[in-house]
Amino acid sequence: MIELLKGVRVLECAVLFNGDQTSRILGDLGADVIKVEAPGVGDYLRDFLGQITPHHSPPHIYVNRNKRSMTLNLRSDEGRKIFFELLKTADIFVDGFAGDACAKLGIGYEDQKKVKPDIIYAQCTGYGAHGPYAQIPTHGQMMGALAGGSPVAMGEDGLVRSTGEGMNDGTTVGASYTALSAIAALRHRDRTGEGLYIDGAGSDAVLSTIWFPATNAWNEHRLTDRRGMSSSGSGGSAKYQFYETKDKRFILFCGIEHKFWDNFCRAVGREDLLEQKNELAPVDFAGGQLELRYELQKIFHTRTQAEWVQTALDHDIAMGPAHRPADLRDDPQLKSREIIYEGVHPDAGPFTYVGWPAPISGQKFEVFRPAPKLGEHTEELLAELGRTGEQVRALREAKVI
Repeated sequence: MIELLKGVRVLECAVLFNGDQTSRILGDLGADVIKVEAPGVGDYLRDFLGQITPHHSPPHIYVNRNKRSMTLNLRSDEGRKIFFELLKTADIFVDGFAGDACAKLGIGYEDQKKVKPDIIYAQCTGYGAHGPYAQIPTHGQMMGALAGGSPVAMGEDGLVRSTGEGMNDGTTVGASYTALSAIAALRHRDRTGEGLYIDGAGSDAVLSTIWFPATNAWNEHRLTDRRGMSSSGSGGSAKYQFYETKDKRFILFCGIEHKFWDNFCRAVGREDLLEQKNELAPVDFAGGQLELRYELQKIFHTRTQAEWVQTALDHDIAMGPAHRPADLRDDPQLKSREIIYEGVHPDAGPFTYVGWPAPISGQKFEVFRPAPKLGEHTEELLAELGRTGEQVRALREAKVI
C-alpha cells in the first residue's frame, strides 16, 4: 500500500462528494481516515446513484474507500465529548458540510482550536465557506456553472443546452486542491507548530482548471500579436481535432506544430499537404479550414485506431486515442500505468476502481479498507479511546452512537 501519510489521522464529517473525496485522497495516501456519521442515516450517498447490494452504491464504494466509519450523535453532549476525545488524536479534520453547519453543532474550527490548537481544519464545499453564496447547497455541475466550466446556449427548440465544453466536476478538483493544501499544511505545522483553516471551493477549483480560456478572455484586449492562436471560425480547427478511424473509434490529432504536421503528411504519403501551414506562426491550428478537415477525415478513415497510435509512435506525431469509458479497461497504456484497479468489496463483490494517478516507487496503490458500512468501526474506535463493552452498550442505548 501507499504509506506516504502513514501515522497521519484524519477525522471527516461529510456527506456526498466534496468532503468524501478530500479525505479519500488522504486515505489513499495512507492516512487513517475516520468517517464520523450520524446514527441511522450517515452518508446517504450509500443509497442513491444505483445499488450493487443494499447500501452499496458505486460512488460510495469509490469515494469512501480506505476509511473507517463511526456513528456519533453530535447533537448530544456525550457525542461531542467523544468527538473531542477523538480530535485530540487527529492531525486533519475534513468538513464537507456547507457553510457553518459544523459550527452550529459546536464542533467548528473555533471550537476545535480550543481542544486541539494545531488542528488542520480543511473544509471543502461547492461555493466555499465565505462569500455571498456560501450558504447555498450545491451539486457538482453548479460549481462548474459558476466558474464558467459549463458553457450554455439557448437552442432553436427554445430549451437551454450545454455546449459540452469545459470542465464542471468541481467535486473532484475541489477535493484535490483541498487535500493538497492539507498535506502542505502538515509541513507548515512541522515548521511552525501552528494549525490553520483551509476553505476549499469546488467552483474556485474549476476556475483553476479552465485558466486558459478564462485568462484569455480577461486579457484578450491586451494582445498585440495574434499569430498562433486557435480559431473558432467555420469548421473549427482542422489540426487540433477529433477524427473517426476505420474501426469506428476515434483519434485526437494535434498536429499544430510544423514538425508534427510534416511528419504526419510524410507518414501518410500526402506530401502535397505539406504546404498547408502558416510558416509565420510557431503553431498552426488551421482554424476555419473546413476543406482540410474533411480531407483529414478521409485519411483517418483508412486506418484503425490502433494503427494510428502505432503511426504516432513510429513517426513522432502528436496524436492519441480518444476513448469512450467502456473502452478504457482495454487500453494498453492505462493497463501499464495500473490506474485501473480491480478490487473486491466484502459485500458488493468485484469492483473496478480508478486508482492512484501518480505512481510512487516501491509503494503500490491498494484499497486496504473497503468502503465501510454505516458505523462499522464504532466499537473498534471506542475501544481505542478506552471505552469498555458495558460503556459502549450504554452509549448505544442512549442513542449517542
